[in-house]
Amino acid sequence: MGINRFVADSNVLHRALIDEPFDVVSGDGVILTLASGREIIDGSAGPAVSCLGHNRPDIVAAVAAQMNKIAYVYSGSRFRCEASEALATFILKNKPGNLVKAIFVNSGSEATDAAIKLATQYWHEKGEPARRNFISRKQSYHGNTLGALSVSGHASRRALYADWVSHNVSFVDPCYAYRGKADVEETDEQYVARLKQQLDDEFQRLGPNTVAAFFAETISGTTLGCLTAVSGYFKAVREVCDKYGALLVLDEIMCGMGRSGTMHAWEQEGISGPDIQTIGKGLGGGFVPLSGVLLNQKIFDGLAHGSKKLMHGHTFQAHPTACAGALAVQQAVEKENILQNVRNMGVVLENELRKQLTDLPLVGDIRGRGLFWSVEFVTDKDTKKSFEETENFSTRIVDRSLELGLNILGNLGNTGEYYVDHVLLSPPYIIRQQEILTIVGILKQAVNDVSSEYFSNINRVHL
Repeated sequence: MGINRFVADSNVLHRALIDEPFDVVSGDGVILTLASGREIIDGSAGPAVSCLGHNRPDIVAAVAAQMNKIAYVYSGSRFRCEASEALATFILKNKPGNLVKAIFVNSGSEATDAAIKLATQYWHEKGEPARRNFISRKQSYHGNTLGALSVSGHASRRALYADWVSHNVSFVDPCYAYRGKADVEETDEQYVARLKQQLDDEFQRLGPNTVAAFFAETISGTTLGCLTAVSGYFKAVREVCDKYGALLVLDEIMCGMGRSGTMHAWEQEGISGPDIQTIGKGLGGGFVPLSGVLLNQKIFDGLAHGSKKLMHGHTFQAHPTACAGALAVQQAVEKENILQNVRNMGVVLENELRKQLTDLPLVGDIRGRGLFWSVEFVTDKDTKKSFEETENFSTRIVDRSLELGLNILGNLGNTGEYYVDHVLLSPPYIIRQQEILTIVGILKQAVNDVSSEYFSNINRVHL
């Protein structure tokens, strides 16, 4: 397959070189309109970004108003801007989990890098520079910069840059009950206890006083497909971190800011909160590029009693225009009680997925929370055997769905021990019931169409 002619002629280096990207000229609600006039239902909100859908004049007005005041203020100078102050005050007004300070950056990857640096600086300020080891989880994903890849357990994305990623990061198993339980007899409680012991053992192997932090996605995103932890897992993780004095860093760049039905996904895990949390995607709703790091009082006190400064910064950190846009997004979410719609429509989405897809022969698992759901495909329901990566099964479903008028996400290739062939649904928070029924109906047709091709190929092989 050769290079697409448009991509070859374009001055933009597109991420895929063999397919011509569709030209989106406008959007409204959950609908994207292409230059050809075709309308596509945005069933993934990009990668769980456009939480308020497309075309919100109130958000555009807020961005324009800020630009008419002052578009840019350098956060590394002696200046500040009310937009960033107001955004931080709004999202931290109730001190969730005793999170009291925010750092605003551009991308989720930058947020992860900032979290790594913040944790490192904290231990230096506390007089414990030996705490330089980080523990993360296999098949996790925290971003694409070298720092973020260092704490990501995404095998194929790390492979090309193996010489560059940090070597002071080790990995334990994810909480992946569908495949990770020892056998059918292992209960959730036993599974959690085993994972807790594995994490404890890793602290012991590294030396408890050398571990700075444990990184985890509260709900795994594209690598494991909207994977929620079994009950009690994050309580166990919090206990191990507290036992050894290490920090708990939760990545909610994809699953947070209301995506799971509560503003923070960890609020449903029965813990008091993380020490450091990364946020993004739904923070600015795609109207502006913005992500952030939230930190609790303990972390701030470490800096305040030490060097009295943050040893990290970017040119566009706390960008006023981006912060003003994000503030308008978050105010709309609260004013319009949009998280209630996330919870209500999340139930509808779950019920429809289970009703329409559970009995399909190649559907292995359906999982998620709120408006964050994934369908994992297998060749055999009983053995849970994965497809061969070369089958490109979920990619073909994504492509067929697009042909039928639905945009969804597929998996991110080979992420590690388990090949997880899945598609992901993360529609805008404003989704309505009829739109969900349409989305699931199209997905079902796409799965059936691609499944028919698969079975035809299998039959031809056996002839």
